[in-house]
Amino acid sequence: MQNDEGVSMDLYIPRKCSATNWLITSKDHASVQINIGHLDEGGRYAGQFSTFALCGFIRAQGDADSSVDRLWQKKRVEARQ
Repeated sequence: MQNDEGVSMDLYIPRKCSATNWLITSKDHASVQINIGHLDEGGRYAGQFSTFALCGFIRAQGDADSSVDRLWQKKRVEARQ
């Protein structure tokens, strides 16, 4: 919910898993959020990053590494277009 000035008034804003698009509940204590930094041509940090959230189910199945790799490859292609 937002007030008249556009400021969010909710106490809890749920996230969605980047790999499965499932809602990450407040009781999912195994979920993580990862920021991956963007690099310039020289291999230095450019000051930008991409954020990915993974639910505990993906991590428990052992698919977190492949999910992050797939999401990053997709994001990298989109960013260069």
